[in-house]
Amino acid sequence: MKKLTGLLMIVLIICFVVYEFQQAGASNRVQRVMAFGDSLTYGKGDKRGEGYVKGLREELNNPESNQKVSFWNYGIKGQETDGVLEQLDDYRIHTKLDKADTFIVYIGTNDFINSNGGDLTEINDRKIDEGKREYIRHLKRITETLLKENDKADILVVGLYNPIIGNRKIEKHIQDYNQSIKDVVKKDERMVFIPTDDLFKKKKKADYFSDEIHPNEKGYRLITNRILASYDFK
Repeated sequence: MKKLTGLLMIVLIICFVVYEFQQAGASNRVQRVMAFGDSLTYGKGDKRGEGYVKGLREELNNPESNQKVSFWNYGIKGQETDGVLEQLDDYRIHTKLDKADTFIVYIGTNDFINSNGGDLTEINDRKIDEGKREYIRHLKRITETLLKENDKADILVVGLYNPIIGNRKIEKHIQDYNQSIKDVVKKDERMVFIPTDDLFKKKKKADYFSDEIHPNEKGYRLITNRILASYDFK
């Protein structure tokens, strides 16, 4: 009987040790977030870092949190959706796609502006509508690739904002873009739409922007907070 009791004690101790080891491993696991985009993901305008990516890194890895989150920031200044597609075909990036726990796709501002000829001084509705159709084709390919190459990661698709606050013609097109983005996102439950167009309305532009297009540190903080409020990084 004593031998049986001793054996049971050994088994219980082993089970406890294995459980504690598994729990420690789970708590120490590093989440990987892979971000694709243009200068807004790169962080242009943030003199101290990478814009909203920096903000997410700091918030999710704060000393009071048990989370450990690493970021692979593939944002490139001036990039459009066709550039993201090229990145996804790049062997150095393609082979990492299945390692991500979450994707962030924040792309479209340059597609929008360049479809209008490279600036927003005079709005050409026809050209912008044509550009939007190409943009959505590319966005579908981007999200389809991410869903195919990674069967577990969520995809956060960040919407566009109107850089010319108060311009109604531009606002209409931004709303059209965002509605089309939502239509892409709702096709799969692993995709989440993150709106940003409301963030800068009724705010003094000089307080939140570093230039005509790009936010400053304070503006990027709004985007960071919106992402954190819209998605739970587990």
